[in-house]
Amino acid sequence: MNKRDGFTLLEIMVVVLIIGMLMALLAPRLFGQLTRAKGDIARMQVTQLSQSLELYKLDNGNYPTAEQGLDALVHEPTSEPRAKRYPAGGYVAPKALVDPWQNPYKYDRPGKNNPQSYDLYSYGDDGQPGGEGDNADIGNWESSTAQR
Repeated sequence: MNKRDGFTLLEIMVVVLIIGMLMALLAPRLFGQLTRAKGDIARMQVTQLSQSLELYKLDNGNYPTAEQGLDALVHEPTSEPRAKRYPAGGYVAPKALVDPWQNPYKYDRPGKNNPQSYDLYSYGDDGQPGGEGDNADIGNWESSTAQR
């Protein structure tokens, strides 16, 4: 057995130091992209939920009321106006009602931004109304599928 088999403690410490320096440089960029990606995912989910609400309206003649909320896409409403043609299994899975930050999507009917139909939105990264950048609200009024 040769004395030079394996690595010395100093060599291992240098490699760990280099890896640590690379992570310090790359981590902020990666986490910034992750936050932006969550915003993009929320926009896509708002569009998909809007399409499900349009299907609900086609089947039932109207959007769910504010009281019925988005739950009407998962469970058949028991309050008036009742669904006329509700599909078995609903319109979406329950997990579709949660944004990428694990907060429930908000639904207002009638909407402030879409008074003839509804507002569907997420409060963004901070979970609070308003905000800018990653904390900005993401709603159906900013997408091309907004119903007016």
